[in-house]
Formats: sequence, C-alpha cells, structure tokens
Amino acid sequence: MIDTEEVNSKEEEQEINIVCPTCGSKKALKIPIKIINQAKQLTTVSIPSGTVCEHGFQSFVDKNFKVRGYQKVDFEFSHMEFFERSDIDSTEANDPTSVLISQQLFQDIISLLRSYVDDKEILGSGMFTEDGHVVYSSLPSNTLFSITKEFEVRSEKKLSSLKKMYLELENDQKICSNYLEIRGIRFALVLFFSPIVKLGMGNLYLNDLVKKIRKLEN
Repeated sequence: MIDTEEVNSKEEEQEINIVCPTCGSKKALKIPIKIINQAKQLTTVSIPSGTVCEHGFQSFVDKNFKVRGYQKVDFEFSHMEFFERSDIDSTEANDPTSVLISQQLFQDIISLLRSYVDDKEILGSGMFTEDGHVVYSSLPSNTLFSITKEFEVRSEKKLSSLKKMYLELENDQKICSNYLEIRGIRFALVLFFSPIVKLGMGNLYLNDLVKKIRKLEN
C-alpha cells in the first residue's frame, strides 16, 4: 500500500502560464517538474475544457518550462494529459522509445488508453518505461508522483522482470500495471481505479487493454 499524499510539494511542480489558442484566456497551471525534465524535447500537455476556459487544447512545453506553441483539437479531453511530442531529430533516431513515439502506433495506444477512462471506475491511465519515465499519463498528480517512484524503486532493485503489479492506496483506490513489450521495447501499462473496483475486476480490464494493444501491433 502506498500513500498518495506524501509528495505533492512545491518543489515537484512548476507554474506555467497557459493561453487558450481559441479565445486568449490565460491561467497559471501547475505542471509536474519530473515529467518536463524527463522529456528529450517537448512535452505535450493536453488541457481539458474547464481548466483554463471552455475550450480544450494542447500546449507544448520545453525543458525550460516555456510554452513553445499550442494546438486546437477537435475532440474532448477528460483529464490533463502528459506525453512526449512525437517530433524527433537525427540525434534521437537510434533511441527506440523516441522512434516509437514518432509512429502512428503510439498515437493509437494513447487513444486506446483515453477510451478506458470513464471517471467512475477507471480514473486515469498511463504508459511508463521500466525505470519510471512517463511516456503518457492521464493520472492525477499525486498518483503520478507515487507510481513513478514505485517504478524507479523496482528498477533500482532489479524487480522489473515482474509481469504485473497491483497496489492499493490508503483511500482504497487501486493501481494495476502490466509490463509488456511493444516493438521490442518493454513498457508498463497502468490503469487507476476508484474504490468501488475490486482488484480482480481491475485485472480483467488490464488484460482486455493488453489484448487490444496486441491487435494494434498487427
């Protein structure tokens, strides 16, 4: 069991000034520092409607926490999301994770992870490298901090050979994770469940997600 209240300090978040590309509304949002620092180039931050204004959009944040651009979208985000931008340059072409992020398969996996979140039973989803690098996340900030630390500890202790991981939080929310290879790279998929979901049911959701990703690869 892990405590989700332990790490949401000022040192772990940075305020970024966000401007809606549609109406020009402005708001300072807190962004997890670790996610920005992990990114090789830009981090895409998906802003749901109601966060800054009535519009949903994406912002592109560099490693200096400067917004480099915005993109209007024609679909609705249910949660704030973080993932690396897919553009890569020649210096990163030999990095398997960067190559995957640049491919349509990665966008299809993100769309699939989004489709599982319903705000009732499944509260968020994510995709991580074995050492806790955030590839995609719609997890709440406290849960995101906790799960990345959990992956980091397991990587340091050489426990990443485990196939699955189940965690129950102090508020009875659950985290279910499944390690799997995608295009030869090992990732951890994460689903975050409300207290009403039993671990057995969470495992069924997770197995269904893995099967659908396997179909995307074919």
